[in-house]
Amino acid sequence: MGVSATGWAQQTSLRDATAQAQQEQAALQEKIDAADDATRELLTRLRDASREAARLERYNDELARRNKAQQALIEKRRAAIEQLSVTREALPGQLRDMVSQLRTLIKADLPFLREERLARVDSLDAMLDDSEMSAADKLDRVLSAWRTELDYGREMDTWQGRLVGDDARQVDYLRVGRIGFYYVTPNGREGGVWRAETQKWQPLEGDALDELRKGMRIARDQRAPALLDLPVSVTVETPAGDDTNASAEDKES
Repeated sequence: MGVSATGWAQQTSLRDATAQAQQEQAALQEKIDAADDATRELLTRLRDASREAARLERYNDELARRNKAQQALIEKRRAAIEQLSVTREALPGQLRDMVSQLRTLIKADLPFLREERLARVDSLDAMLDDSEMSAADKLDRVLSAWRTELDYGREMDTWQGRLVGDDARQVDYLRVGRIGFYYVTPNGREGGVWRAETQKWQPLEGDALDELRKGMRIARDQRAPALLDLPVSVTVETPAGDDTNASAEDKES
């Protein structure tokens, strides 16, 4: 069956219209797609910007905390420097006071090794006049001397020497901390305890002399530690407040 000229023209027009519509739709979709990509890019940029802003805010907060901590440290160091300056100015006088107090302690203490101990204090006095020695070294020397004195109160010791009050006699000494100071003759037949109240030796006899000889052996590691039933050199107060002459022990006080 044939197609008229008018029908052919109508078909051609319909195809052209369909193609144009398809082209317009494609162009519109491209615009929509382009618009969506741009929107997504804007959203991505906004998200990244928000993240960066949050990161910068946290960083600024951390910097603020660090700055605050550093400022506090600076203030602390400034105060320490100011205090150090004051301490340096006061240190020479404090050192002399410490040496003077040490001398007073030794003179008031039991008379064991007194010459040796006072000689140590004399050397400290001479050291304090040494302008070439640093203040830190002087402080170390003074503190070391004090530690030595304090250690006497925790030790048990024995040695030989001239009898206090009678240089002609050579004896063996026993010291129990700072509460007991004793002597025994080389033959072991005579002994005594120093009495701080009278500043004299009190003779020991019988069981007390036996205990003294036992203490000598303990101090020389010649026998196992044990309690010593000895009169002490100083008056010791009991918890109730009564004065008593407590027995000395071989352990450190």
